[in-house]
Amino acid sequence: MNNTASILALLFLAVTFIQSAHDKVFEWKGNVDWLKGHFSKTILKNNVPLALFVILILELVTGVLSLAGCVELVVNGGKTFGFYGAVFASITLIFLLLGQRIAKDYDGARTIAIYFVPAVLAVWWLS
Repeated sequence: MNNTASILALLFLAVTFIQSAHDKVFEWKGNVDWLKGHFSKTILKNNVPLALFVILILELVTGVLSLAGCVELVVNGGKTFGFYGAVFASITLIFLLLGQRIAKDYDGARTIAIYFVPAVLAVWWLS
C-alpha cells in the first residue's frame, strides 16, 4: 500500500465534512439560530442562512470527493478525486476560518487551523 497516508487523510476529511454537513442538514434551525448570535455584531449578521448554505454545499462536495478519492486510490491508484477533495477541504476551511476571524472567535479559528494541516498535506501528497 503506497497510498496509506493519503487514504487515511482522505478518510479523515470525508468523516469530518460528511458529519458536519449531516449536522447542518438535520439541525438546520439550531445551527442558524446559534450562528445568528455568533455573527450578530459582524457584516455577516443578515446573511447567516445563505452563508450556512454555501458552507453546507462546500462540505458535501468535499466529503463526497474525499470519499470517492479513497475508493479511487484503493481501486486503481488514481488520485484525481482525492486531490480535488483535499483542495475543496482546504478552501472550505479557509471560508470557515474567515468566518471565525470575522466573529473574533480566535479559539474557533485556532481549531480550524488544526484541521487545515491534514487538508494541505493531502493536497501535497495527492498532487
